[in-house]
Amino acid sequence: MIRPKKTENHMSKRTRRNHTPAFRAKVALAALKGDKTLSELATHFDVHPTQITQWKAHLLERAASVFEGGAKSSEPPVDLKALHAKIGQLALENDFLEGALNKAGLLSAKR
Repeated sequence: MIRPKKTENHMSKRTRRNHTPAFRAKVALAALKGDKTLSELATHFDVHPTQITQWKAHLLERAASVFEGGAKSSEPPVDLKALHAKIGQLALENDFLEGALNKAGLLSAKR
């Protein structure tokens, strides 16, 4: 049995697209306006209707965070007690080593 060759056009799949956050926001806001139906928006923006629904829900979930006061840092808060303890430990170790080197005669000049 001879099988026909599979051509690229016959089996081609659409590659995954990564949309920018600005594009997602634009589509979600258009969906919130309600001027067009979901299928009209999907055709206009060339995006699946399910994706528009997900972006709209995501926008609504996080909308309140826009009005939260103060700038939030992505870094975790710094534990000052732990840092001060580490500084103290390192200072103690430096003093100990400096004393030991002085006794051994290996540290000739004071810093």
